[in-house]
Amino acid sequence: MSKRDYYEVLSVSKDANEQELKKAYRRLAMKYHPDRNPDSTEAEEKFKEAKEAYEVLNDSQKRQAYDQFGHAGVDPSQGGFHGQGGADSFSDIFGDVFGDIFGGGRRGGGRQRQRRGADLQYNLELSLEDAVKGIKKSIKIPTYVNCDTCDGSGAKKGTAPTTCGTCKGAGQVRMQQGFFSVQQTCPTCHGQGTVVSDPCGACSGQGRVRKEKTLSVKIPAGVDTGDRIRLTGEGEAGGPGAIAGDLYVQVHVKEHSIFVRDGDNLYCEMPISFVTACLGGELEVPTLDGKVKLKIPEETQTGRMFRLRGKGITPMRGGMRGDLLCRVIVETPVKLNKEQKKMLRDFDEYLAGSKKQHSPKSSNWWEGVKNFWDEMTN
Repeated sequence: MSKRDYYEVLSVSKDANEQELKKAYRRLAMKYHPDRNPDSTEAEEKFKEAKEAYEVLNDSQKRQAYDQFGHAGVDPSQGGFHGQGGADSFSDIFGDVFGDIFGGGRRGGGRQRQRRGADLQYNLELSLEDAVKGIKKSIKIPTYVNCDTCDGSGAKKGTAPTTCGTCKGAGQVRMQQGFFSVQQTCPTCHGQGTVVSDPCGACSGQGRVRKEKTLSVKIPAGVDTGDRIRLTGEGEAGGPGAIAGDLYVQVHVKEHSIFVRDGDNLYCEMPISFVTACLGGELEVPTLDGKVKLKIPEETQTGRMFRLRGKGITPMRGGMRGDLLCRVIVETPVKLNKEQKKMLRDFDEYLAGSKKQHSPKSSNWWEGVKNFWDEMTN
């Protein structure tokens, strides 16, 4: 019985590349695999046919011979190609196609990537002044660092790690499981590809030691609670030959005794006397840059907001500076003596005859209350 054309078997064109061949074979292998079709002789034959076609076309030398001489060019019984360039067993070809599922196939093998060091986080508490203006802070981090004695190799000084005898330096070993060839991390070297026969006494062969290191951190102006500063490579050291993790400095700004921050603006409450509220005046207002003069107009009521432009915070990523908003609170006098209380009563009686003129809000409120009760009783 004559064999079908290999390109026809895989349903690919004659100029199909390696990825197209692999995709076609994977589709057929999943469809006709004996495990999925245990009682089908036809499926088993189609599976073998697809495997044979892929083994030939995926090997450049075999494919060249097949394109030139057909099946005779690759059939050993007809004096065809005898090279060793292609996959020569079912396990090899299956491991190649399904390598992305089982951890890397024949072409995707090699040493496992070294484990990167862990990232660390440091919580840094700042005053509002330092957060607004920026500052350099010295912090101490307990972490793992590369061992100075062995320079991070884990081997005793004067020696070096040797190639793992189990995986021959590949970091992985292949195990046969039925029709599948499964690639796993080498149990001897744990994927490193090398083993330490004579470990360093300072780090017990780990390549890193526990240590407290001091770092200088530049805090940019304008940071706020929740901002995070990344220091690349300042986290924990990784395994031998691996890169270190990163350090993340988490910022928390402490509450201020005067100001409350809201984005790029600052807020504060400022008490003023009864007389200043009535007659007006000029007050000194604190800002993060020093004192400024604020003019209070006469007849100022509690809760009035004054805006001092450009006295807030400059955004960390640039832009216009925020404002300082001052809310005035008219302070009621306390601990009055008899004479002072009498003076206030006399003053209140003096204003009583023209309350609407001097207390418009109070008069309007009481009129509203009167109308409300009238509606309730009618």
